[in-house]
Amino acid sequence: MGQKMLMKGNEAIAEAAIQAGCRFFFGYPITPQNQIPEYMSKRLPKIEGGCFLQAESEVAAINMVYGAAGAGARVMTSSSSPGISLKQEGISYIVGAELPCVIVNMVRGGPGLGSIQPAQSDYFQSTRGGGHGDYRMLVLAPSSVQEAVELTQEAFDLADLYRNPVLVMGDGLIGQMMEPVEMPERKPRTDLPEKTWAATGWEPGCGRDRAIINSLYIDPAVLEKHVNHLYEKYAAMEANECRWQEEMTEDADYIIVAYGTTARIARSAMRKLREEGIRAGLIRPITLWPFPAAPIAAAAKHAKAILTVEMSMGQMVEDVRLAVEGAVPVHFFGRTGGIVPTVREIITQVETLAKGGH
Repeated sequence: MGQKMLMKGNEAIAEAAIQAGCRFFFGYPITPQNQIPEYMSKRLPKIEGGCFLQAESEVAAINMVYGAAGAGARVMTSSSSPGISLKQEGISYIVGAELPCVIVNMVRGGPGLGSIQPAQSDYFQSTRGGGHGDYRMLVLAPSSVQEAVELTQEAFDLADLYRNPVLVMGDGLIGQMMEPVEMPERKPRTDLPEKTWAATGWEPGCGRDRAIINSLYIDPAVLEKHVNHLYEKYAAMEANECRWQEEMTEDADYIIVAYGTTARIARSAMRKLREEGIRAGLIRPITLWPFPAAPIAAAAKHAKAILTVEMSMGQMVEDVRLAVEGAVPVHFFGRTGGIVPTVREIITQVETLAKGGH
């Protein structure tokens, strides 16, 4: 292992993107992700080919991403919940035009302007498309600053591999906490397809067709064929990119499902429950889409109950229930408004289940 540095999550994500070859960043300020554009504004202009631009709005920022991605560049934007909402139309265009980019959402409490405190209440927005039309994005959910570094870097490769936006979704705590991280320089994967589709200039006799970046298909049959093609990519993502972590699920009577920062709190609760003699286990989705339904379904076969814990009023719990298909009861515990669940609260929830309560 190389030397580790103490870094705030937002700044670590920004540096990780640069090390992965990101040379363009377009964004607009919003708490609690502001350190990402702040860091990019200092670093990118000093790097050959680097460009930081604060757009006049989130809508402008995502359309600048569209342009840079269409030229084949590695490009990133970041925001927090209401800002991501404003980007949704542009994200749908980018998906329709099959352009790779990385989008970071440091989630804050809502709805509306809500609070500037951490939350996980953008799960539906992230995993169900968010914008208009039939589409999906790979959604990566780190639970530590180191994992945020690694997943951000991998996001650029995955975006290029599938020609699709990849969303890195962290609650506001991930962006604000400081942890030791190793910052590797990451070269792009060697199996990535050449960007022959990129619009990088064309002259008569240059030996290739004009590159056309477009998401408009007037003929219904042509559009249906295009959307079917997109869904073939999503099927490949489901087959190849689903990721999760399991801890002590083999003999668990009670399985906690949580992601991001909440999973770290749930892990502490799980260990204390084990000390009490209650066999608890943890499943942590790392990809929120594709969702790790299979391991949750498998673990449910020998469990008495499942508890989903989120910093929301209950969103991922719907995917957990779909995965379990009624095999065992699926319970939910959440805090919202920017309040973070405590270890004791989770322990109490599982203790109640163990006593036969609800």
